[in-house]
Amino acid sequence: MLPIGRRVLYNKKMSNNLTGLERMQLILKRKKADRIGFFEHFWGDTIKKWSEQGKILPGENLTDHFGFDIEQCRPDNLTADINKIPEVVEETEETILQRDGNGALLRKHKLHDTTPEHVDFQVKDMKTWQEFIKPLITPSQERINFEFYKKTKDHSAKSGKFLAWSGTHVFQCMSNVCGHESMLAGMILEPEWIKDMVNTYTELIIGLMEITFEKCGFPDGIWFAEDLGFKEHSFMSPAMFKEFIFPAYKKTFDYAHSLGLPVVLHSCGYIEKLVPLLIEAGINCLQPMEIKSGMNLLRLYNQFGDKISFMGGLDVRVLNTNDKTKINEVLVSNIPVIKQGFGYTLHSDHSIPKTVEYDTFLFFRDRGLELGKL
Repeated sequence: MLPIGRRVLYNKKMSNNLTGLERMQLILKRKKADRIGFFEHFWGDTIKKWSEQGKILPGENLTDHFGFDIEQCRPDNLTADINKIPEVVEETEETILQRDGNGALLRKHKLHDTTPEHVDFQVKDMKTWQEFIKPLITPSQERINFEFYKKTKDHSAKSGKFLAWSGTHVFQCMSNVCGHESMLAGMILEPEWIKDMVNTYTELIIGLMEITFEKCGFPDGIWFAEDLGFKEHSFMSPAMFKEFIFPAYKKTFDYAHSLGLPVVLHSCGYIEKLVPLLIEAGINCLQPMEIKSGMNLLRLYNQFGDKISFMGGLDVRVLNTNDKTKINEVLVSNIPVIKQGFGYTLHSDHSIPKTVEYDTFLFFRDRGLELGKL
């Protein structure tokens, strides 16, 4: 498949004001740009609050509003049964319990954004996986929102942003179907089941990318989302990661690289011991390096800054204080050091909560980018 419609660096003279696309292409190769990059994620409640305050217009593009260098697009639906309407099992004033198209029973809060509570799963072993889910996991156009991808791609091209195609990777796909407990126990008790799920989702992910790029053209990079760890620990040892998850990463990353596309990997939680294997698999950038889980931006930079770029690693809990003196201290202690490797993008270590004031976030952006000039 030929790289249809891939966008490259604009043919204009380099200046002190690069486009987001130009800037991120340099940063992901750890080459000198005019400044560090900039991107961020927000909880929905945060944008709702700032919109109600009149800070953001209804439907306004956040990439344009805040001046991000990256525009992210997640066009695929990886739910097993994409036609199933979530079944309401129980509902209160504050929560709703639903069974979704993965057969997962999840409790969600109605009054604020949070990660759903895992209550139960239909899939718990090879038998239930093959009976209920595997036959549904096939690449198809019905799983892809082509219009969303085209619209985002066109906007990023016109505004000079780096377009990141985004999708969930195999670990998160599996946990959405059977939960962490059954999945991790399965690595020991029923390894062939886990390997079958990994292979099935790997083929789905690559298949959907192939369909999308053939029909609509290429992005500027690939952004995979996983949550491989929790506080002070990853969900599995490096040895188990190498046996079960690494092959999927290697195959999908190799596919991206075969198209000339860099790979950003998101993972919350503590994953420092997995980073050498992530580098071996081929990541170009790690995001977001969650401080409260035990990750440390400068420690990671000192160990791996000659091999990969970084995005994030700045404690969102400090932003949550809305104390600009404390925020400045965090920025001053990190950015002058890490910008020396030319591979850093300003971002918190998690999504911005609604307790962070709009002006606080602007200070974080402006002071961070001032310190990040190269």
